[in-house]
Amino acid sequence: MTGKTAVMGIVNVTADSFYDGGRYNTVNAAVEYALRLIGDGADIIDIGGSSSRPGAELLSADEEIERVVPVIRELMERGVSVPVSIDTVWSTVARAAIGVGASWINDISAGRIDSGMATAVAETGCAAVLMHSRKIPKVMQDNPRYDDVVADVRRELLTSVKLFRDAGVADDKIILDPGFGFAKSADHNIELMKGLDAIVKLGYPVLVGVSRKSMIGAITGRPVEERLAGTLAATAVAYQCGARIFRVHDVKETVDFLKVYSRLE
Repeated sequence: MTGKTAVMGIVNVTADSFYDGGRYNTVNAAVEYALRLIGDGADIIDIGGSSSRPGAELLSADEEIERVVPVIRELMERGVSVPVSIDTVWSTVARAAIGVGASWINDISAGRIDSGMATAVAETGCAAVLMHSRKIPKVMQDNPRYDDVVADVRRELLTSVKLFRDAGVADDKIILDPGFGFAKSADHNIELMKGLDAIVKLGYPVLVGVSRKSMIGAITGRPVEERLAGTLAATAVAYQCGARIFRVHDVKETVDFLKVYSRLE
């Protein structure tokens, strides 16, 4: 497979994210961490103010804006040139973030939760990551079921694409994320990874986010702090299938891995 890879570094301005919750939940800590990730080779910085781990409660839009807008504004004042993404389900948060310099929207619900998101993307002209999920984080892992997880995710992603295209979003602004760990069991995640090429064949750039997630733990038996090697193995499989954007906690290691892997494949 060919095509330029991009590594998206995760900055959670939260107290309860599953891996780094509480580490960067002040403006200064989040900004300095984002700058470090850029120095490590991040091509995109993804900033989120609300945890989407299983069981998490969604924050209000006002609370998210209070957390993320000062971080994005400060990054712009520091002269950051890589794209900044806002990880949110709320169109008002997306618009506020775009207003201070963000240029990507990363919506885990692909417009399901806030029907105004598609219009916000169209009107701002930003790039949009449309992720597959069901329900909301608090209950999404309550007995998820699929007839065929690859076919079902593919079909539901196409429904999301139609929603955004109908709102006026151009095809070249759409990125798809199959949503590993969102309303899916470990077996669903494994099957979806094995069939990822079916998502890639839809013709949109595919973003994969498996960094240190429970699917890695289910396979390796390792706690979240010891899942880097497993994450890189899953990254290799995703790359083989055609994914080219990788949302990760460990930017430096992923950048080096992809440099070597893509050169030697």
